[in-house]
Amino acid sequence: MLKLARLAVLAVAGALVAAPAFSQDKAAATVNGRAVPQARVDLRIKAATAQGQHDSPALRKMVLEDMINLEVLSQAAIKKGLDKRPETSQQIELVRQSTLAGAYVQDYLKAHPIGDDVLKREYENQKQKAGKTEYKVAHILVSSENEAKAVADQLKGGGDFEKIAKEKSNDPGSKERGGDLDWNVPSNFVPQFSDAMTHLKKGEVSGPVQSPFGWHIIKLEDTRDLAVPPFEQVKPGLMQHMQQEAVQKLITDLRKSAKVEAKLD
Repeated sequence: MLKLARLAVLAVAGALVAAPAFSQDKAAATVNGRAVPQARVDLRIKAATAQGQHDSPALRKMVLEDMINLEVLSQAAIKKGLDKRPETSQQIELVRQSTLAGAYVQDYLKAHPIGDDVLKREYENQKQKAGKTEYKVAHILVSSENEAKAVADQLKGGGDFEKIAKEKSNDPGSKERGGDLDWNVPSNFVPQFSDAMTHLKKGEVSGPVQSPFGWHIIKLEDTRDLAVPPFEQVKPGLMQHMQQEAVQKLITDLRKSAKVEAKLD
């Protein structure tokens, strides 16, 4: 029954900003004379439906029961003095800060909407960066040039690329797939990698290639024409990406104007 109590704090904060005005006086229930506000229950219902749950009498009953359980438990915790414990008080403060931060972010995004014209410009920029070709590529990542040369010699001697990748690659994301990175456009990789990849012929294996991640041996499996999805299809993801960038810039600007003195132990 406590499952709904673990809804993400920022999701609740987002619902708080977008929610209509609720009555602050109406009580959905009382526990030992203390009210469980209907506004708080409505907020949880809105957060639950935003995460895909269907608004129904059953959901509303479950949320109310959850809120009653939370009130019963929190009263018991306060009676025992647990709210005075340093760890507990810090957790409460973290939730308060997260809620305020989420509300501030939602308010900023509402006040600075990203229009279709901006999204379409970004869409065209991304199309230009992506180019017209996709590459199916695999790689073996090692730490040093000598290791890369040794791998290259193994491959030249008839070694199996997939087997060697599983044995020696340092890339946890592709190692178990024999180095397979699936289909990608060059802009998805660091310049050193993408430059080497685009100069390979189908089936060809590169020599050692250095990047900020280490040394790569790259194999070009195949190429194909890039099928760019239409704007409307990618618009939601593009909106999310641009909102994330806007929020990151907001945080950077706020930190510039703040006096921060960090001390690491």
